[in-house]
Amino acid sequence: MPPRLQQLRQLERLAGRPGAFQFARHVHQSTKKHASMAPQASFPPARAASKKSGLARMPTSSVLRSYLITSMSSSPPLLAACFAVLRRMLDSKSALMNVERNPVLNWLLKTTFYAQFCAGSTRKEVQASTAAAKTDMGYDGIILEFALEVLDGEGGPETADSATTAKEIETWRTGMLESVWMAAPGDFIGLKWSGLGKYALQLLKEQRDPTPLIERAIIEACDAAAAKKVLLLPGAEEEVSNAGIEKWTRSMQERYNRNGPGNAIMYTTYQCYLKSAQAKLAKDLAAAQEGGYTLGVKLVRGAYLNSEPRHLIWDTVEETHKNYDALAACLLKRQYGPGLQPLEGASSDKFPPIDLVLATHNHDSVRKAQAIRNEQAARGEERVKLAYAQLQGMADEISCELVQVAEQAADKTLDAPRVFKCMTWGTTAECLNFLLRRASENKDAAARTVDTRKAMAKELWRRTRGLVGLA
Repeated sequence: MPPRLQQLRQLERLAGRPGAFQFARHVHQSTKKHASMAPQASFPPARAASKKSGLARMPTSSVLRSYLITSMSSSPPLLAACFAVLRRMLDSKSALMNVERNPVLNWLLKTTFYAQFCAGSTRKEVQASTAAAKTDMGYDGIILEFALEVLDGEGGPETADSATTAKEIETWRTGMLESVWMAAPGDFIGLKWSGLGKYALQLLKEQRDPTPLIERAIIEACDAAAAKKVLLLPGAEEEVSNAGIEKWTRSMQERYNRNGPGNAIMYTTYQCYLKSAQAKLAKDLAAAQEGGYTLGVKLVRGAYLNSEPRHLIWDTVEETHKNYDALAACLLKRQYGPGLQPLEGASSDKFPPIDLVLATHNHDSVRKAQAIRNEQAARGEERVKLAYAQLQGMADEISCELVQVAEQAADKTLDAPRVFKCMTWGTTAECLNFLLRRASENKDAAARTVDTRKAMAKELWRRTRGLVGLA
């Protein structure tokens, strides 16, 4: 067997695809239509799809790292082991296991999980990451989030005037102001009210107002964001504290969202795996209509499946998908329907102005939303301000395909989607809590990471074929 053919057979064995290069040679000799084995976007309408893979814009090192990490996260035993190691690092007092004191551990984390999900620890690193996301990847903007949160179970008996409480509030305040400084106009800042500390978490669980010190920190951060036209996305958390989170967020919406449609600063997050999501949204829509402000809405499926009381959540994942898509459709069309009924006593004919973020790693949900947007664009209808959002290092195949679709939308009869990537910043130690949450979410979403793993595998295979002149 000639040496070149032996190399091809070795590549086939490594990829687990015997005979593929014989097929690839035949395809290469026919038409370009079938030259790429990467999956094509199925976003409507039926305009000729680009022959180039959407993932082609990603560096090979990022594709390979994504493939390796999603291969691990889609394996329950490997994911459990990873979760245990991260927790050990977080709780460890020993120099051997402390990520800040052990340079080997620091390097290992920085080059794997940290590089996958985080933007950097300094202004220079973060700005380099955000510039690459916009310039190299083609994203419309970023969602920058400081890696600071209080995981449930860590809340303690702090008091409003304790030194610990004041320090935690100041840490949140300075982190928020630094995030606003690094963000550009039109970018988002992700935040958690629980990041204000253990006492703030107690207040949220008890649905109490923020203390004057907490309120001053919140107003200072919101004023800075509003002045720069940076948008704010407080995240939903576990349901035990969500009523308090919604209360604090609603008061900020009333204050900052009064400049008309398309200019909302503050958004509320709705978790569609909760049966109560429709009622919560209807309540806030009625409040926005009565209060005369734009409702900022961020739709997610939810990330706390393992810790929420089971009766609060839809019985099947299919019901969660149905709820998400129904709410998204009503919001995109700005009309009530079977999936979203108006608050009792409110008019079904009056729908307040909204700005919308669809945060999803689900291809079907994106496709359905884009179908609605394209129909509206073809009819020349006014559309709500919409952003799609995915986490850095996850669902890159969806983000890149959306960018590709936007590049193809050369005329106004197609909707050009806006794509944002959520990028967390902070030191390696500060990001450990964030990485633990990512690991927890992946545990509940193995199917989602399987899709990304398959997409990355196909992209690596496409590039491998290209190296030997068969792509």
